[in-house]
Amino acid sequence: MKKIIFSLIIFSSLQIFPQIFSNWKNYSDMKSIRSIVTSGNELWAASTGGVFSYNFTSSEYRTFSKAEGLFGTNINAVTIDSYGKIWFGSANGLIDVYNPETNSFSTIRDIFNSDKTNKGINSFKVKGDTIFAATDYGISLIDSKSFFFYDTYFKFGTFSSNIKVSKIYLGNLIYVATESGVAVQKPGTTNLSAPESWNVYNLSNGLPSLRISDITIFGEKLLAASDKGVSVFDETNSTWSSFIPSLNNTSILNMIVVQEKLYLLTQNKVFEYSNSTLNELYSSSLEFKNLSYSTDKGLLIASSNGVLSLNDNKTYFPNGPFVNQFPQLAVDVNGVLWTSTGNDVTGKGIQKFDGNVWSIYNTTENPELPSNSFYSIYAAPDGKVFSGNWGKGFVKIDGNKITRFDASNTPIVGIPQDGNFVVISGFGYDSKNNLWILNYDAGDKNNLAMLTPDSSWFLFQIPAQQNIVVSKNVNLVIDQYDTKWFNSLGNTVALFYFNENKTYQNPNDDKSGIITTSNGLNSSDITAIQIDKRGDVWIGSNRGVNIITNTSTIVNNTNPQLRITSVFALRQQSITAIAVDPLNQKWIGTNEGLVLVSSDGLRVIANLNSKNSPLLDDRIESLAIDEKTGKVFVGTKFGLNTFETPSIKPVDSFSGLSIYPSPFVISDGSQLVTIDGLIKDSEIKIITVSGKLVRKLETPGGRVAYWDGRDDDGNLVNSGIYIVVASDREANSVETGKIAVLRK
Repeated sequence: MKKIIFSLIIFSSLQIFPQIFSNWKNYSDMKSIRSIVTSGNELWAASTGGVFSYNFTSSEYRTFSKAEGLFGTNINAVTIDSYGKIWFGSANGLIDVYNPETNSFSTIRDIFNSDKTNKGINSFKVKGDTIFAATDYGISLIDSKSFFFYDTYFKFGTFSSNIKVSKIYLGNLIYVATESGVAVQKPGTTNLSAPESWNVYNLSNGLPSLRISDITIFGEKLLAASDKGVSVFDETNSTWSSFIPSLNNTSILNMIVVQEKLYLLTQNKVFEYSNSTLNELYSSSLEFKNLSYSTDKGLLIASSNGVLSLNDNKTYFPNGPFVNQFPQLAVDVNGVLWTSTGNDVTGKGIQKFDGNVWSIYNTTENPELPSNSFYSIYAAPDGKVFSGNWGKGFVKIDGNKITRFDASNTPIVGIPQDGNFVVISGFGYDSKNNLWILNYDAGDKNNLAMLTPDSSWFLFQIPAQQNIVVSKNVNLVIDQYDTKWFNSLGNTVALFYFNENKTYQNPNDDKSGIITTSNGLNSSDITAIQIDKRGDVWIGSNRGVNIITNTSTIVNNTNPQLRITSVFALRQQSITAIAVDPLNQKWIGTNEGLVLVSSDGLRVIANLNSKNSPLLDDRIESLAIDEKTGKVFVGTKFGLNTFETPSIKPVDSFSGLSIYPSPFVISDGSQLVTIDGLIKDSEIKIITVSGKLVRKLETPGGRVAYWDGRDDDGNLVNSGIYIVVASDREANSVETGKIAVLRK
């Protein structure tokens, strides 16, 4: 049993100030529903992105994921025990139990930590204080009060051990739907761990298939659903036969019995069977997973697009990402997050999140879009947003206006096989506010295009690419000297740079080059490029990170000798993303979590992963930072994480300090005072009202700093009023504030 860490505070002997990662939130697409259950006026739904509840009376949603204490991510099963606690079972064997009275989760890890190869939880049944968990290896019995596992059934009769159990029906006997057929408890047996305590039925007994998906009793008849219809059991001769011949060879996923009616669920249809008559109640293009029944709402369907209510023809799911696909992230000038969703058929449009509401730009909501295959995203400093499409050029979003750019209205040429198929993989503004556009694979070799503020177009071939075959250009960034950096993934795998020297029609003074392992890169298989606050180029690959520090030599030399170093602390990491925070620290996404390193890369400040933080997954897909708030955005295949850091862009000039909490109660020195409103590289002095210096602090350089209530000798200060004096290094700009300290 474990509680979630809502705030991570990391101290280092090499740091004056701690790194505080707080206010963690997770955002996942919760439309793909696996299982549902209702209790009174409340619906609980388990999805691939977490779980949510919906109150039919108040119309309020509540979402739960790792930030709220739910450790499972791919939830298959949900049930409510005899005490009102809600149980969630995951594909990896984790069981999370939510207690509404305490608003807290407990996590049961016994199955997750076991040596079983297959650990998934497929469904639950409740009987008194016992939870029956149908798993990928059999049935486990769990005490709902103590969470103690008091029995597990691994083998049923002559069936193989550790077979997958899909569903359980609890009547006078225990009936089990497995991947090998049906197992039924023998009357009078109590030691159900013994295989001989079970009767088993397979093809030799008349079942049309071994893959039994559900089992129930209807009108005193035992029914088994499979991928070949519904079968009924004949107790006289222990054989099975077709129960509804018209559904033979139809895959039945789920069955429930309500008021002497049998409801059956297929992949996209719901049937009602009553008085020997079968009626089709509902059909859809959506994918169905599970059926449930509510006294108020009637039949409810777990679908690929939320929970469907047949009675009122409504769909229930909380606002969230349209899809858990975040190949690229960008934060605009207003702090709004934009995300691309994928290339080719995987793309679902452009997602936007303003901190409260998610919205989607797709061909359904915005018919002016050419397709949904938006592959790249860029938030420009003037507030415009650009997104590259896989085959249809790119779009500009300026307020409510969407403008398309493709081969028909620009000079950009598509791939060699089809000049109209334009893939745009990256964007960037230079110092003149020209928009630079990276062509993934230009048929005319003009891999860079430029659009000026007055709408003039210029195309550029890269001299360093002229005598080699280059394709799949990605990861465009522009440094302070207006040098364009990007890499290629196809044919020639390398890093490239290009500077047109601000003469857009004179190729003779262009500067370009190719950089590979022969020049000092750890690997040419580059996955991420970023420019930091000093103008250094950070290059991530499958073999760590390199830094190029003397980029000015490109502009001033015909044959620049670039200084390339390797970040020793990241040498074993496979890099997936890089982001630079306002203090020039680097967040590094890897296949094993997030790493925060110092501005020069010499120190690892923090390591975050799915085990020591609310990160949804260890493999980081993308990163972005809101410099005004210090918020970090992390894209994974299970959803988006956000958390706040103290690395916030400093204010331009002092306009008052916000110092909290006040009074500051200190007892053991673990508490911190926040000092907000600082200019760049502020120095802080803590003094008494009589003018005695208590503590001198050098801040990290951003808007926020912290004081732990100690003096320069490391002793906790006494109760009293203290003056906080903040200034720049030369003391030309000064701001003061007060803090009340209460020593316990």
